[in-house]
Amino acid sequence: MTDRIEVLTHSSIRIKSEAGTIYLDPFHIAEEAHDADYILVTHDHFDHFSPEDIAKIAKEDTILVVPEKMAAKAQEVSDRVSRIETVAQSGAYKVKDLSFETIPAYNVLKPFHPKGAGWVGYILNLGEDRIYIAGDTDATKENKAVQCDIALIPIGGTYTMDAKQAAGLINTIRPKVAIPTHYGTVVGKKDDAAAFAKLVEEPVKVEIKMQN
Repeated sequence: MTDRIEVLTHSSIRIKSEAGTIYLDPFHIAEEAHDADYILVTHDHFDHFSPEDIAKIAKEDTILVVPEKMAAKAQEVSDRVSRIETVAQSGAYKVKDLSFETIPAYNVLKPFHPKGAGWVGYILNLGEDRIYIAGDTDATKENKAVQCDIALIPIGGTYTMDAKQAAGLINTIRPKVAIPTHYGTVVGKKDDAAAFAKLVEEPVKVEIKMQN
């Protein structure tokens, strides 16, 4: 399944699946592909909710999924998508052909992503794979209990976990594959991915997919 997962830049992810083409937090999209069946947004910061980038990938039947507390802000792109679905911090959902769950995403000691903001990570159920996209988060009691096959985890520090903290979370939940995100542009260094990979314990495999 990981061959269908792309980390375009920062936390911008594209997954091609039988349910359709799924984007998460599209940002700095290079071309106007207009190929998104689903766009899932974790929270409303500029590098995760970008109306300009949503416009580049949306098409007539695109479904936008956002946290409940983003419902008003999401109206900025209501004319670009077919409909907007809102989700709670913890729940299970079926939107058209896409089945997924939400997990709270927040900082424990830092102020940037408070738990009360209602922001989320997603677990996508695609075929036999459970794919966890953590969003902007620290290691929390909720995500330490996540069961998944593939985990896409922020490693850039400052606003999220750094490489060492992210590796600690991966070594706790032990997916088959870990893919680092949220480094190298807005925050974090390009070589954070290598530092993360060295700290992740076998048999977890680390795949570095950042394109830009």
